[in-house]
Amino acid sequence: MQLGLQKKIKEATYLTAEKAWSYRPILRYFYIQHERMREFLYPEEIYEYLSQYIEFQEYTMDGLHQDLESLVKWGNLIASQEHRKAKTIEEYKKKSFRYQCTPYTVEFERMMIQLEQLGDSFGGSLEKTQFERLYHVLDAIEKANGQSDAECAQLWEDAMLYFRQITQNTSDYIAYIHSEKVVDKMKTEAFLVYKDRFTTYLRDFIIALQRTAMQIQDLLTSLTTKRLEPFFQQVVRHQHQAFRFEEDDMDPMIDLVEKWRNLRAWFLGTTHGESEFERLQERTNEAIRRITRIVQRMSERHQQFRSRRRDYEHLAKWFDGIETIEMAHELSSVVFGVFHTRHLYGEEVPTDDMYVDVWDEAPMQHETKPRTTKYKESTKAGAIIDRSEKIAEMRQLHLKQLEEEKEAIEHYIEAGVISIKALPVIEPHVRKLLLSWLGKAMVREDRVVKTEYGRRVRVTLEEERVILRATDGSLEMPNVEYHFIDEEVTS
Repeated sequence: MQLGLQKKIKEATYLTAEKAWSYRPILRYFYIQHERMREFLYPEEIYEYLSQYIEFQEYTMDGLHQDLESLVKWGNLIASQEHRKAKTIEEYKKKSFRYQCTPYTVEFERMMIQLEQLGDSFGGSLEKTQFERLYHVLDAIEKANGQSDAECAQLWEDAMLYFRQITQNTSDYIAYIHSEKVVDKMKTEAFLVYKDRFTTYLRDFIIALQRTAMQIQDLLTSLTTKRLEPFFQQVVRHQHQAFRFEEDDMDPMIDLVEKWRNLRAWFLGTTHGESEFERLQERTNEAIRRITRIVQRMSERHQQFRSRRRDYEHLAKWFDGIETIEMAHELSSVVFGVFHTRHLYGEEVPTDDMYVDVWDEAPMQHETKPRTTKYKESTKAGAIIDRSEKIAEMRQLHLKQLEEEKEAIEHYIEAGVISIKALPVIEPHVRKLLLSWLGKAMVREDRVVKTEYGRRVRVTLEEERVILRATDGSLEMPNVEYHFIDEEVTS
């Protein structure tokens, strides 16, 4: 264990002492002057500063000297005797002091100001640009051969700064959106006004995170500790140039290596678990799903208070026009559903999409086991079955299906372009393929994607609204044009 880790921090006594009402204003004044490059203060100017506040109207100079002595005893201030003002022996014996705040006091006050600004809620944000800055710095570290020690040290400081901002801001913001105060606000009607902005904010962060973090992961995979050892040595040499009287017990090389391992573990994970990057993606997606569920429950609650008198009157006319009881039962089953139902529990949820109907989901299997302590699952040795023929058959079937889809797509290409506006009624699988190309292109800056058939396509989006017609329905969307780049180059 690190030496001194178990000792008491007496410098923090002033924060909880009985006279904290006077200690804290005194040290806050010292901190303000320290930030203004004034290191030494005299009791007279401290007393003049305190006297301007109504809370210190009955405060005396003797009380100030007592408080300063206590702060010196706790290590918050350093007192040095001032001899220049002494004109007589009596004044010299009186020991006039000037005071300087200690590094502990400066850091305590700096932390207290941050806590006061923070309030009673978490801060933080999901800044997508921080990941881009970190990627550029890591890319510069990879290409740092031949740079000076000072430049390498600056790159290292920038990488640690951006990484610290990413970890602090993301963890604080995730804690904020999961806090009890925010959860309560989401349940109010006023949240509907901010629903779209909140969801867009989270969705844009996820898109930027997936685009940039993947590049960072690829870069970190190649930047091993052994490969960066010359870079670390340059950073250590630059740090040794800063003169210090004190000697640090920790080896600076070990400190750099451990920080680098923490950065790689945040993005790539360790042998003990998944990475924090994957957890961040999962928690952000969960926040979007939770918002969707809350909005759905709100809309359902509104529907409960809506009068359905006309609906019931219309249903009553339907039932009144039915001649047989059997047809009435059939209509009742469609309108009201089954009256006596049994609820079955499944271990796995097939999909998270709340708009999927029950009959569209894949069936779930549940094995009921006997409720007895003597029950044991029967096991038997399995044989290795040769499925090479079946695999080859499925492969040929898959390749045939891809070839058919390729022929269907090429049927709609005119002069190297597919325009949604000019398309006739198309097949559903063609529509899904075109929309998938559109989705992949929207997350790329150049709007160029590579298709399943090895061809490169540039996607352009126009403001004109058109109807994409298919055999199973129509879809209103902006006019999209797919330009096949290989045909452009050939022509």
